[in-house]
Amino acid sequence: MNAMGVRWTAEQVLALAPDDASRRAGSKLGTAGPWSGRGSGGGAVWGLCKGSGRVPYRTVVDTTGPAYLCECPSRKFPCKHALGLLLLQASDGTEGEETTAPDWAGRWLAARRARAGSGARGPEGGAGGPADPEAARRRAERRAARITSGAEELEQRLADLLRGGLAAAEQRGYGLWDETAARMVDAQAPGLAGRVRELGAIPGSGPGWPVRLLEECALTHLLDRAWLTADRLPAPFATTVRTRVGLPAPVDGVPVRDHWLVLAQYDAADARLTTRRIWLHGTASGRTALLLSFGAAGRAPQLALPVGAVLDGELTPHAGAGQLRADPGERFVPVEGRAAAPPGGPVGSALAAYGRALREDPWLESWPVTLSGVVPARAEYGWQLADADGREALPLTPAAQSRPGLWRLVALSGGAPVAVFGECGHRGFTPLAAWSPENPGETVPLI
Repeated sequence: MNAMGVRWTAEQVLALAPDDASRRAGSKLGTAGPWSGRGSGGGAVWGLCKGSGRVPYRTVVDTTGPAYLCECPSRKFPCKHALGLLLLQASDGTEGEETTAPDWAGRWLAARRARAGSGARGPEGGAGGPADPEAARRRAERRAARITSGAEELEQRLADLLRGGLAAAEQRGYGLWDETAARMVDAQAPGLAGRVRELGAIPGSGPGWPVRLLEECALTHLLDRAWLTADRLPAPFATTVRTRVGLPAPVDGVPVRDHWLVLAQYDAADARLTTRRIWLHGTASGRTALLLSFGAAGRAPQLALPVGAVLDGELTPHAGAGQLRADPGERFVPVEGRAAAPPGGPVGSALAAYGRALREDPWLESWPVTLSGVVPARAEYGWQLADADGREALPLTPAAQSRPGLWRLVALSGGAPVAVFGECGHRGFTPLAAWSPENPGETVPLI
């Protein structure tokens, strides 16, 4: 039970799991057998779970976050014990009397909520900021100078590549790109370093790789030139350029309080970082927002929200042209009831929305859209989502066609039109959630 008395469903709890293995392990612990000392109150639930050792694991979940604490050695968030505790709470049909948290749980809850309440305040109670603004300005200037030097070097590398011909890129191998990426890291331009690594992965990657390499070189050159002339760009677009290069975007938008429907949550990992993307839709404001959470390689990020839940909370948007990213406020509190799919349109409207977004951010990989009245259909090149009248269709990305969520979408549709939320980009459409006309208030996760 959360702070507003709304009980999570088992489906919403399982949507918090970082992977299928955690989902299965948590389900096994969702019974009363391994638990003792269980209780709930004040927007939290706690208990002791018997493990392989003599001492049970202390587990507590702050459902107003949500946030988790467990004594087990797992590096996943939430771990199987937190999932099992929440599943047991979801399956308990009785409301139960709220109790006082034991000392070990109460101390963690009090400290966490105190940090959340003071996180946006400085040491003297004012707004947070650098202790020495002048020193911060000098550091920013030195970093900008290093990025400029790196961008100029990258421009020379691109010119050398095109002068020697794209065919030579396959013969040189990845070493040249890896060295260039390391130089961009030294220049404190992680965004440029990431683009260089993508360039290095293209040669020899399959039919048509020279075309893809030329396209990525052009986008990298555009970002280089935009950085080198950022002082002459409109302020919102200049902020986008700085963000794409790797500088943090200021969180200076007007906070938006709303009931937010959790549309989707998924992780993307590389050798260095695990990034969790959470899409939200404001039921009153109509805004779509993206929350990002990060974890070290091999570790799940801590922020997790149940797909399909409606949460009362505040988001602060990031600056920049066409920015959807936002930071959450102190806490999200689930509220009673369900929400229908965001307003959508046909395939043509989705493509038009992606085109408008590209005007604001030419390096955009995809844009969130909701398709309404579309039918999953198989074509000679793979699966697509087609308008019910058959006028237009949008192919699914190769990654989407290999996931189990595709068959969940096909089964949900049964040949009839459905509403689908996902990411529309130059590689196609990635479906993330769907709604059927028979049950428009149930969000079906597809990833």
